[in-house]
Amino acid sequence: MNKSELINAIADESGLTKADAGRALDATVTSVTNALKGGDSVSLIGFGTFSVKARAARAGRNPQTGATIQIKASNIPAFKAGKTLKDSVN
Repeated sequence: MNKSELINAIADESGLTKADAGRALDATVTSVTNALKGGDSVSLIGFGTFSVKARAARAGRNPQTGATIQIKASNIPAFKAGKTLKDSVN
Protein backbone atom coordinates (compact mmCIF):
# COMPACT_ATOMS: atom_id res chain seq x y z
CA MET A 1 0.00 0.00 0.00
CA ASN A 2 1.41 3.40 -0.93
CA LYS A 3 0.51 6.83 0.47
CA SER A 4 -2.37 7.54 -1.94
CA GLU A 5 -3.89 4.10 -1.30
CA LEU A 6 -3.60 4.73 2.45
CA ILE A 7 -5.32 8.11 2.06
CA ASN A 8 -8.15 6.42 0.12
CA ALA A 9 -8.51 3.78 2.85
CA ILE A 10 -8.58 6.44 5.59
CA ALA A 11 -11.22 8.41 3.66
CA ASP A 12 -13.37 5.28 3.17
CA GLU A 13 -13.12 4.18 6.83
CA SER A 14 -13.64 7.62 8.41
CA GLY A 15 -16.05 9.28 6.02
CA LEU A 16 -13.61 12.16 5.47
CA THR A 17 -12.91 13.60 2.06
CA LYS A 18 -9.69 12.49 0.42
CA ALA A 19 -8.23 15.98 0.92
CA ASP A 20 -9.05 15.91 4.65
CA ALA A 21 -7.69 12.37 4.98
CA GLY A 22 -4.47 13.46 3.25
CA ARG A 23 -4.07 16.40 5.62
CA ALA A 24 -4.75 14.15 8.61
CA LEU A 25 -2.14 11.63 7.47
CA ASP A 26 0.43 14.39 6.83
CA ALA A 27 -0.26 15.90 10.27
CA THR A 28 0.17 12.49 11.91
CA VAL A 29 3.48 11.81 10.18
CA THR A 30 4.74 15.31 11.02
CA SER A 31 3.71 14.96 14.67
CA VAL A 32 5.43 11.58 15.04
CA THR A 33 8.57 12.91 13.31
CA ASN A 34 8.71 15.99 15.55
CA ALA A 35 8.25 13.89 18.68
CA LEU A 36 11.10 11.58 17.65
CA LYS A 37 13.33 14.57 16.82
CA GLY A 38 12.66 15.85 20.33
CA GLY A 39 13.75 12.54 21.86
CA ASP A 40 10.24 11.41 22.80
CA SER A 41 8.56 8.15 21.89
CA VAL A 42 5.04 7.78 20.47
CA SER A 43 2.89 4.91 21.77
CA LEU A 44 -0.33 3.89 20.07
CA ILE A 45 -1.87 1.27 22.34
CA GLY A 46 -2.47 -1.94 20.42
CA PHE A 47 -0.64 -0.70 17.32
CA GLY A 48 2.92 -0.09 18.48
CA THR A 49 5.58 2.30 19.69
CA PHE A 50 7.83 4.58 17.65
CA SER A 51 11.09 5.45 19.40
CA VAL A 52 14.67 6.56 18.81
CA LYS A 53 17.55 4.19 19.47
CA ALA A 54 21.23 5.04 19.70
CA ARG A 55 23.56 3.13 17.41
CA ALA A 56 27.14 2.97 18.69
CA ALA A 57 30.19 3.82 16.62
CA ARG A 58 31.65 0.78 14.92
CA ALA A 59 34.18 -0.41 12.40
CA GLY A 60 32.95 -1.19 8.89
CA ARG A 61 34.49 -2.29 5.62
CA ASN A 62 34.50 -0.54 2.26
CA PRO A 63 33.11 -3.18 -0.16
CA GLN A 64 35.09 -1.84 -3.12
CA THR A 65 38.53 -1.68 -1.53
CA GLY A 66 38.18 -3.89 1.54
CA ALA A 67 39.64 -1.10 3.69
CA THR A 68 38.42 -0.74 7.26
CA ILE A 69 36.50 2.47 7.96
CA GLN A 70 35.04 3.99 11.11
CA ILE A 71 31.27 4.49 11.13
CA LYS A 72 30.24 7.20 13.59
CA ALA A 73 27.52 6.82 16.21
CA SER A 74 24.00 7.82 15.18
CA ASN A 75 20.38 7.82 16.28
CA ILE A 76 17.91 5.68 14.34
CA PRO A 77 14.11 5.53 14.38
CA ALA A 78 12.63 2.24 15.56
CA PHE A 79 9.16 0.68 15.68
CA LYS A 80 8.00 -2.08 17.99
CA ALA A 81 4.67 -3.63 17.06
CA GLY A 82 2.00 -3.90 19.76
CA LYS A 83 0.26 -7.13 20.76
CA THR A 84 -2.95 -6.39 18.86
CA LEU A 85 -1.06 -5.70 15.64
CA LYS A 86 1.07 -8.84 16.07
CA ASP A 87 -2.00 -10.97 16.72
CA SER A 88 -3.88 -9.58 13.72
CA VAL A 89 -1.19 -10.60 11.23
CA ASN A 90 -0.81 -14.14 12.57
